Amino acid sequence: MSDLAIKLHWHRNAPKLASGEYSNEHSVQYNANYEVKVDAAPDWGGSSENTNPEQALVSALSSCHMMTYLALAAKAGWPVASYRDYAVAHLGKNAKGLMSVTRIDLHPVVQFDTGFEVDAAELAKMQDRAHRYCFIANTLADSVEINILD
Repeated sequence: MSDLAIKLHWHRNAPKLASGEYSNEHSVQYNANYEVKVDAAPDWGGSSENTNPEQALVSALSSCHMMTYLALAAKAGWPVASYRDYAVAHLGKNAKGLMSVTRIDLHPVVQFDTGFEVDAAELAKMQDRAHRYCFIANTLADSVEINILD
């Protein structure tokens, strides 16, 4: 299998590393050409102008699920015209009492070429297959719910 990597860079912007006196803002570089500013979530003192690790996690899952769905739809001959999702990470305490992303909800909306129809049961079955084959979903285990939107 392959190894996939990012580069992360943070530097202290305060005279010393002390609670409440430094910023968590940092950069993550993907593929040498794309850099994203990352920070803590706003509820934890980060800037709402930057992404945060929880959003990045949700983004990775949503993207992986979509790409898996598209591959399966292509094999089935389903003419997908567009795909969108509204994905939400729910934060809370896990079974060990530690802060965690306790659940991620995906809300995919798939549109097909004019004239193609598939019933709700087949649509749900294809979304379930995409979830089962998605690498990121398999990493996260049972904390993902797929809520198909009309």
